[in-house]
Amino acid sequence: MSGPSAIPVITVDGPSGVGKGLVTRWLAERLGFHRLDSGALYRILALAAHRRDLDPHDGAMLAGLAPALEIRFVGTTEEDEAIMVDGEDWTHDVRKESTGALASLIAVQPAVRAALLQRQRDFREAPGLIADGRDMGTIVFPDARLKIFMDASAEERAQRRLKQLSAKGIEAKLAPLREEIRARDERDRNRPIAPLRPALGAEVVDTTGLSPTQVLARVEVLLQRSGFV
Repeated sequence: MSGPSAIPVITVDGPSGVGKGLVTRWLAERLGFHRLDSGALYRILALAAHRRDLDPHDGAMLAGLAPALEIRFVGTTEEDEAIMVDGEDWTHDVRKESTGALASLIAVQPAVRAALLQRQRDFREAPGLIADGRDMGTIVFPDARLKIFMDASAEERAQRRLKQLSAKGIEAKLAPLREEIRARDERDRNRPIAPLRPALGAEVVDTTGLSPTQVLARVEVLLQRSGFV
């Protein structure tokens, strides 16, 4: 077998704040694979539309904007990763909670999902790909060799996000973060197009109450079972 379908893919899906970034960066380094942060693509498009004062409900207009953006991910860790769009560093604004909420709104547009689908699949290059998102195993790479679905309670995810923001000097409060997370989960799990759910055959990893080391230990077991190591 040759061609893109012969290139191994590991998908890591789940809502925000469950540790997908930690796991996918570790997997990419562990295996020497490329990494796709699909959620960042939706955030970038949402932010680009906002800066252009475009209607987030106008799927056709958003889909037309998607291929015009030059996007590069620079760096290999969360601390040094930069998101470059049209030659500018958008990292800080792309990672804001408000941008995530906008991304959740545009992600329900069928035209937007169609416009970004091939762009995501183009990240599949040798020797392999680690794909981070919400529909990587269900829609984008249904033939992935290993599919992981990560989850955690909304309370714990809000606590983690608050800690991250505080470390970056960004002021936030727990209650609004928790409600924003729950509202976004509701939209993502109930949207008619590519709802957030475990893919068929996915390994579910609940990270509630687990340390990063414990999470990675569980993922290591899955790698061994799947024959990657």
